[in-house]
Amino acid sequence: MIYILLSICCSVTVAVLLKLAKRYQINIIQAVTINYFAALILCYIFFKPDIIIVNASAPWSIYLSLAVLLPSVFLLLAASIRNLGIVKTDIAQRLSLFIPILAAYFIFSEDFNQLKIIGLLVGFPAIFLTFLRKTVQKENQGNWIYPLMVFIGFGVIDVLFKQIALYNLLPYTTSLFVVFCLAFIVSLIIVIVLMIIRKIKIQLVNLACGLVLGLFNFGNILFYMKAHKALSNNPSTVFAAMNMGVIVVGSLFGIIIFKEKLTKINYLGIVLALAAVIFITLSQNAVR
Repeated sequence: MIYILLSICCSVTVAVLLKLAKRYQINIIQAVTINYFAALILCYIFFKPDIIIVNASAPWSIYLSLAVLLPSVFLLLAASIRNLGIVKTDIAQRLSLFIPILAAYFIFSEDFNQLKIIGLLVGFPAIFLTFLRKTVQKENQGNWIYPLMVFIGFGVIDVLFKQIALYNLLPYTTSLFVVFCLAFIVSLIIVIVLMIIRKIKIQLVNLACGLVLGLFNFGNILFYMKAHKALSNNPSTVFAAMNMGVIVVGSLFGIIIFKEKLTKINYLGIVLALAAVIFITLSQNAVR
C-alpha cells in the first residue's frame, strides 16, 4: 500500500503546485516544458528504455496524438485548478475514467455488468453536482469549460495509453519514453513561438518549478506502476485506492488549506463520485 500512498501524494502535490503557480506568477507552459524534460530523464534512468527497437512500425499516430494532448491537457488542468480549485478539478480528472470505460464498450465490444452500469449512472450526476453553483458571476460563466476539457482530455489520453499497452511489439516503458520525448518537443516549440511572438523571456523560477513538477508527475506514474506490480493479483484495489485517495486527499487540501468554497450540492457530488469509483471497482472484481 505504500506505493499507492506515494502515488496519491505525488498526484495531489502536482495539483497543489499548479494551484500555487498563479500566486508566484509561474509561466505554466515553461514549467510544463521542463516538467516533460525532467520526466524524460527520470524515465530513462528508472525504466532504461530500449530506444534502438523503436522503428517505423511503432504506433506513431498514437505517439504524436499523445505528444500534442499531454501538454495541452496539462495547461487546461492548470487553468481549471486556477479558476475552479483543486477539489473540482481532481474529481473531473478522476471521473474521466468513464471515457475509457465507454470506449471499451463501444469500440472494443467489452461486456458491461450491472455494477459498471450503476457506476456510470451514479458518476455522471456526480460531475454535474460537483460543478453546480448557486450563483455565477458573469466573468466566471465560462470557467466550467476547463474541468469539462480536463474530463474529456484525460479520458482520451487514457484510451490512447491503453492502446499503447496493447501494442506488444514494444515494451510499455519504451513507448512512454518516446511519448515524453515528443511531448517535450511540442512544448518546447510552443515556448519558442511565444518567445518570438510575445517576447516572453525564460525565467529561472519557471525552470525550477518545472523540475519539481516533473519530479512529482513522474513519481505519480512510477509509484502507480509499482503498486500494480506489487498487487498484481488485485488490480482493482490499486484502481479504487488511487482514484478515491486522490479525490479525498485533494478535497481535504482544497477545502482546508486553500479555503475553497463548496455548497451542500457540491459535497453530494463528491460523495457520488466516490460511490461511482466503488461500483466500477466492484464491477472489475465481478468480471474476474
